[in-house]
Amino acid sequence: MDVLLDEEYLTWLYSQIGSVKLRNRSKSHWSLARQLFKKEFVWFVPNDDNRVEDGRDLRFEFLVANGLTAEEEWLSMGCSMLELLIGLARRLTFEMEGEPRVWFWHLIETLDLFQYNDRVYDAMAEEKIDEALNRVIFRTYEADGRGGLFPLRRPPADQREVELWYQLSAYLLELTA
Repeated sequence: MDVLLDEEYLTWLYSQIGSVKLRNRSKSHWSLARQLFKKEFVWFVPNDDNRVEDGRDLRFEFLVANGLTAEEEWLSMGCSMLELLIGLARRLTFEMEGEPRVWFWHLIETLDLFQYNDRVYDAMAEEKIDEALNRVIFRTYEADGRGGLFPLRRPPADQREVELWYQLSAYLLELTA
């Protein structure tokens, strides 16, 4: 693992969702982003590996944008929750328009994590964030998606068994209905 490359990459990822220069700790979310970056998304439902690839594709974009190269080991590491969420935000933008950063924060709000800015981030916040991330990863949210990324009013199936792409699609259909 290349620590300097990871830090530069985290800064680039953060620039996709917020202002890197913002110094107001009540409005910045560096600690949340770092925790999301450290947490690996592990997929269990068939085809969620496609969402993993969306997240990992950000690495190639980062390298090209910055004229960098990286070892295969760095490129093939697991997908972080931060990468997953940015990848999903980009998919949401493609499907519904808007800005990826707006969709990213929408997903963070859905997980009830937005309040954990850098001013209030502490050990308790870290624990709550980890609980929310584990709910998504291990599919321990409600059958209707509540507690996960895409809660539905009228789920067509148990969302814990539905790949993220179809959860996203059903969620967008409800948003536009």
